[in-house]
Amino acid sequence: MISSDVIRGYNDTLILYMLMDGESYGYEISKKIRTLSEEKYIMKETTLYSAFTRLEKNGYIVSFYKEETFGKRRTYYRITPAGLAYYREKCEEWQVTQEVVNKFIKEL
Repeated sequence: MISSDVIRGYNDTLILYMLMDGESYGYEISKKIRTLSEEKYIMKETTLYSAFTRLEKNGYIVSFYKEETFGKRRTYYRITPAGLAYYREKCEEWQVTQEVVNKFIKEL
């Protein structure tokens, strides 16, 4: 299990990645993150929804409602061109972060 402190700066990146293939909603995104990480990272609901708020405020995603079966309304999210650019920026930052941290990791 990955500590939330370790991955905190990349929660937005994970969410944006999940939206690159198309629009989605909170529970589905959370479930996909859990599955893709092979249960090694579980994003808490509060973390997920505060990230949605931050991403939308910064113009990286947009939210909209869709009617679901049985008349239930669900909030969906879609990545914007600015969100895609931010995602790329965070991926480049991750490469540099890995390089630096790897200099301080050794096999024991």
